[in-house]
Amino acid sequence: MAIIGQRAPGQAVVEMRVAGIALDAASRSPIVLLRDPSGRRQVPIWIDQAQAQNIMAGLKQEQSPRPLSHDLMASLMAAGGLTLERVIIHTIESATFRAVLKLRNAGGEASELDARPSDAIALALRTGSSIWMLEEVVADASIPVDAEADAEDAADFRRFLDGISPAELVRNVNKARSEAEQADLDSEDDQEPEEEDTPG
Repeated sequence: MAIIGQRAPGQAVVEMRVAGIALDAASRSPIVLLRDPSGRRQVPIWIDQAQAQNIMAGLKQEQSPRPLSHDLMASLMAAGGLTLERVIIHTIESATFRAVLKLRNAGGEASELDARPSDAIALALRTGSSIWMLEEVVADASIPVDAEADAEDAADFRRFLDGISPAELVRNVNKARSEAEQADLDSEDDQEPEEEDTPG
């Protein structure tokens, strides 16, 4: 498992760009696609609908009448003298990606914060920061690029957003969150050791 701060010197990282948002054909869940510089490999990361809308807003550089959460994060960072230098997606474990924000304050001191990849990507798009991924993660999780299929998926996702009401979006997000929480509970139950029978 590759973790920032524990990786060996010289371990390769790859700068990625957001190629777009697609829809999983089976689950109808949004996927953010990160593509490498060669344009031949891309890494799909499954996200929820609210995260997808935040990333789409960042891609389009849309200005909301009231700031979205990631707009507020970017403003708070600027007010506090923090600069987001880059985002690094460094681990994939049990189909879950992990990322860190590499920050620097006005005095030049560097720091890092753990973040969900979806939040890190949305924030990077708003601050013009680069997105990097460990090569071993790209190698493990990437799929070949199919530009025609990607364009069709992106159009499908835009049609999906156009046809959903705000209330329905909130219901779907809450449902996805509840299902994720239940899956976490089920996983914890599976990991609990069974009690041994003791002699009476």
